Amino acid sequence: MSRPPDWIEVRVLAPTGWQELVAETLQTGPCTTVAFGRPSLATPEAPVGFEYVRTFLPRRDDTPAERERIVAALLGLAQATGEPDLVDLAIEFKPLPNEDYATSWKKVWKPFRVVDLCVLSPWTASWPRPADVVMVLEPGASFGSGRHATTRAMLRAVQDRLAPGERVLDCGTGSGILAVAAALFGAGQVVAFDVDPNSEPNARDLAERNGVAAQCRFATGGFEILPVRERPFDAVLANIYSDVIQLHAPDLRNCLRPGGWFALSGCPAQHAEATDRAITVAGLTIESRPVRGRWHTFVGRRS
Repeated sequence: MSRPPDWIEVRVLAPTGWQELVAETLQTGPCTTVAFGRPSLATPEAPVGFEYVRTFLPRRDDTPAERERIVAALLGLAQATGEPDLVDLAIEFKPLPNEDYATSWKKVWKPFRVVDLCVLSPWTASWPRPADVVMVLEPGASFGSGRHATTRAMLRAVQDRLAPGERVLDCGTGSGILAVAAALFGAGQVVAFDVDPNSEPNARDLAERNGVAAQCRFATGGFEILPVRERPFDAVLANIYSDVIQLHAPDLRNCLRPGGWFALSGCPAQHAEATDRAITVAGLTIESRPVRGRWHTFVGRRS
């Protein structure tokens, strides 16, 4: 007689461009990892404009209350972001054959490159190019895989703009990928914060794994935790929700020295005009507006 399944797959059809946000929302409580794409060749292809995002719920934690929590968190994304594409997400709970689903997703995660930065997993067998700056990232640890269009745009901006020795502020650091990238490309000091208490230990681990812990300092909280004596910075990074950028545009400006540069992302197309206006009104000069799919990034300097 076969034993009951050890894992329940939580499967969501996420609109293209919102996969990382859905993944981050799924990856809480007992759900420790996420996977992207079709579960198997027998699964129908996702509809055009959508991708499967999946997490794995241990059977012991599969209670009605836990399922309600997951569904409520996912359905709350539309209200939190103002994004109509996130209304009525398709969510399924599927018992799975017994396998170590907490780690099997590692089979399909692939390294990626952004200009001179090569992002590898700890188990990757690939050899980087001689000129690559290598970051080792545990993609299942927290906050998605690092592949999101906004993350890529920000990593490119860091490489385009960062000067050796600059002091960098990373607002809403998440996994710490931007902070660590800045340190790897020569920042003298990086200060990073996030309101999510899970961010700080994961970001610190990423910095230690990549040998830049001495250059990076992570904290839990918002702009209020930054001592006045530490301001201003040479560069300010923020890959966060566009409504947060709009709300805190004056804070972003005040953290930046005159002539210092900024890169801000996390803005879907329908919020681009309002976000552009808020940044400009705050006294920041936008010099370029890279667009990847529906996602807008704003790069420039303090006037």
